[in-house]
Amino acid sequence: MNMPFHLNDAKRPSRAKGKKTLLWLQSGGCGGCSLSLLCAEGPDLITGLEAAGIDVLWHPSLSEETGEEFVEILNRILADEQHLDFLCLEGSAILGPNGSGRFHMMAGTGKPMMEWISELAEKAQHVVAVGSCAAFGGITAAGDNEVEAVGLSYDGRDKGGLLGGEFRGRSGLPVVNIAGCPTHPNWVLDTLMDMAMDGFTLEQLDQLERPRSYTDHLVHHGCPRNEFYEFKASAEESSDLGCMMEHMGCKGTQAQADCNTRLWNGSGSCLRGGYPCINCTAPKFEEPGHTFTQTPKLAGIPIGLPTDMPKAWFVALASLSKAATPDRLRANATADYIKVPPSGKRKAEHES
Repeated sequence: MNMPFHLNDAKRPSRAKGKKTLLWLQSGGCGGCSLSLLCAEGPDLITGLEAAGIDVLWHPSLSEETGEEFVEILNRILADEQHLDFLCLEGSAILGPNGSGRFHMMAGTGKPMMEWISELAEKAQHVVAVGSCAAFGGITAAGDNEVEAVGLSYDGRDKGGLLGGEFRGRSGLPVVNIAGCPTHPNWVLDTLMDMAMDGFTLEQLDQLERPRSYTDHLVHHGCPRNEFYEFKASAEESSDLGCMMEHMGCKGTQAQADCNTRLWNGSGSCLRGGYPCINCTAPKFEEPGHTFTQTPKLAGIPIGLPTDMPKAWFVALASLSKAATPDRLRANATADYIKVPPSGKRKAEHES
């Protein structure tokens, strides 16, 4: 496939004039972030990369090069014959067994993927972890983590990972963690476009080095179930219309992301699809200690309360809200369709 932004000729000049270069690798993951990225719209992926002036050296879903041709691109970067602006990793780094990395070898090279990633990171202006696996270890690190999966600069909630918590790209920035499972395509495109303008700073990253462009928000913002939340009218089953925080495990009031204001494919989000938010942009989301659709409670009070509200206040407000719940919301909360629609008071006949 020939694309305007995707020349992929290992013999071309080291850097197209005025272009930034990007290399995208996949390691221990499912490829879901790439699948999400391919669905980008407003702008679409090709238009977004062109607008940012980014030239894709290689991407596993877009590029023609395989085998020796692909390895030649990597070797040119390591030999400083090819400039690299963005190294993007999708999927966790695999360190097993026993730190050797031999559970994930780069085909045809006799060299572990973790070594390729480490060496290429030293050559890149910016290193970007795409998805929670690359950022923190993610799903691949769940359970006993026998493959020793880690993120690029985090191992779960702790700094470290493959490159170490103190790693800095040639730009001076740490690994930029575009966390999510999967990432929204525009989280990725917007971040790359911002960074391509050479004005991206530490102030644009949050406490986990995630872009604040989407983590300054909560999934709760824009949730279509917010009226039910306000009156604590709760769903009891996954098909119910009510708020999913009290019983169904929803962490939308804690999760930092703009999922309900920047929708997938123009109309979708987990909550709009009837599934509770599992806080997939956070480290260790894959190990909540309970099923994703269950809200753990202590003395009948949900443990996962809104992050910025004192527990006593929440309990008091919840009691008042439940007492004031309109019959309409009470009936609809445990239904899978709107049983009682809103109704307005009719004006008196004499009113104009």
